[in-house]
Amino acid sequence: MKSFRKEIWFELPERMEFVNITPEVEVCVAASGVKEGLCLVNAMHITASVFINDDEPGLHRDYKKWLEEIAPFDPSPQRYHHNLTGEDNADAHHKRQIMGREVVVAITASRLDFGPWEQIFYGEFDGRRRKRALVKIIGD
Repeated sequence: MKSFRKEIWFELPERMEFVNITPEVEVCVAASGVKEGLCLVNAMHITASVFINDDEPGLHRDYKKWLEEIAPFDPSPQRYHHNLTGEDNADAHHKRQIMGREVVVAITASRLDFGPWEQIFYGEFDGRRRKRALVKIIGD
């Protein structure tokens, strides 16, 4: 069995931003030499997410609006107890919990085995600093 590991680094200027990382993950699959296996992609930070969905700008705007309604940015400790620690990112932790930590995609015939329109995204909820996602591939 083969194993491959790579980190994809980000430094996004916005507090909340979505980046299609499918091309980078496809490069990892090719570099791994795995023909049949699994590809795990996970956010290595507790205020970021990795998820699968359509690469459609209207949907991404809807996500941002929806997430802000559910867990609005508010740096004050009156809304979020976490902000009593001196942080201002409690909302980002909540948004990550909603959007998820990781995805697993099958590899078939040396390619990501997606359904129609599926793409892999890195979701940032507390940007403006360097963060990463892990790509781990195993298989034959």
